[in-house]
Amino acid sequence: MAHRSLTRFTSRKALLVGALLVLATPGSAYANSVAVTVRTPGATAGPTAIDSSVSTDAQCGSGLVSGGGIDQAIGTGAGVNGNHVLSSEPSSDGTSEYTGTTGVVGTDVAYWIARGGSGGQVNSSFSTTPYAMCLTSTLIGHTQVVMNKANTPTTAATVGLATATCPSGTVLLGGGALVTPGNTGNFKVIGSFPTFADSAHDHGKIAAADGATNPDSWTAVGWDNSTNAANETYAYAICSGSGINVSGVTVTVRFGEVSGPNTGSTGQNATATCGSGDGKLVSGGAAISSGGVSTTDFTGPGSGGDHLNGSFPSDSSGNPVANGATTAASWTAFAHTGGMASTSNHTDVWALCANDGV
Repeated sequence: MAHRSLTRFTSRKALLVGALLVLATPGSAYANSVAVTVRTPGATAGPTAIDSSVSTDAQCGSGLVSGGGIDQAIGTGAGVNGNHVLSSEPSSDGTSEYTGTTGVVGTDVAYWIARGGSGGQVNSSFSTTPYAMCLTSTLIGHTQVVMNKANTPTTAATVGLATATCPSGTVLLGGGALVTPGNTGNFKVIGSFPTFADSAHDHGKIAAADGATNPDSWTAVGWDNSTNAANETYAYAICSGSGINVSGVTVTVRFGEVSGPNTGSTGQNATATCGSGDGKLVSGGAAISSGGVSTTDFTGPGSGGDHLNGSFPSDSSGNPVANGATTAASWTAFAHTGGMASTSNHTDVWALCANDGV
């Protein structure tokens, strides 16, 4: 009897060890380790003068920037049409901008810049608030920033696109945009969104659709209601670091598009939310367009004065999240018309959601 009991015990122990070995084998399921903390210092007042700009930044105290955003207050009454987005972009120190040679321009970036500009009108309520999405992940311990630029748009009321593409073997986490010069009053960013550098997406001119996985590029769109040969549009892709095994990382795109704003001097927002199986919100994008941006080449809004005032992490109702938030699951875009009415405007929003479970 004692021998049989020992045999049963030994067999059970062998089965238990075998089960533990199976659980530990490669390819087994692990929980998503992606965590994101939103950092924002709050609003910076301004611009306070016509054809001027204000710059502010958010910093990750821990973790690495996977994306970032901007939210602008425009006030009410006179001057509400003047405030617009000049940039929402990664930075090495919160002040410097990547505007030199294209390609990989930074690694392990922890700052995000938001720049607001005024046109021919100002309002005492103007302000700009930056947001940094601060990522930690078991698989993604390093990041790199890829920049591309184009001398565009140089003709009034035409879109100017630039697309930055992540290196092969890496994964796109987010992106940003910048336009220069920032003191002309008319030049602005009207689009910043995930895409693919393939023929199906016309090499970045068609945005990633709802439910798309692992886009590899980021497109920025500049828009001017005057002609300027010096205009430059910059696109930034935030990618995982080189040499990192990202085979277990899935980035899912959530996209929404709503009609408007079309009445002069009015705004419209749109919100996209990560699904329960998508993972954590790591970044987002926004645009004001003529619609259909996930199925056809990007086309601009109906008026040269139409612009963006927001692209930021939010709750499902479109309210910006607070500093230190760790459960943000939505991204909101806020678009605004100039003083003229339009007939075909749409507000577009993208949320990027990451899961590194394998």
